[in-house]
Amino acid sequence: MNMSALQIGLLVLIFVVMYMLMIRPQRKRQKALDELRRNLAVGDKIVTIGGVLGTIVKVSDDDIVVQVATSDKVKLVFKRWAISTVVEPSAKKSDDKDTDRKSMADREKELNEDQAKPARKPKRLDKKDDSDEDDPDEDDDSN
Repeated sequence: MNMSALQIGLLVLIFVVMYMLMIRPQRKRQKALDELRRNLAVGDKIVTIGGVLGTIVKVSDDDIVVQVATSDKVKLVFKRWAISTVVEPSAKKSDDKDTDRKSMADREKELNEDQAKPARKPKRLDKKDDSDEDDPDEDDDSN
């Protein structure tokens, strides 16, 4: 009985290792690919699973119209699932990301400016104004 429990444990261990090394990464890749296909937009430069390069000119629910880079401006219709990768996102998407970066850079700049300003010395509430002259912590401008 002890040997069968060991064998069952070994089988479970093999299944867990196989899941972690094979199944889980494949699911992550599939989710990323599904997300890429959901976010396709006009102007994206794409590659299909067949190796066709082109620019998206129209997006519908299931179909994508791709203009192939030829002098005749040939347009081909593909299913969404046939898109393999996005080589270059459209300018609109890039502009949105650039504005996010700019606003973040502006926020960092403002933060650095605030930190560069000298801190004001807080007034003590427990002392009278007359005793401020005798305060050793105060900096004298006359020095």
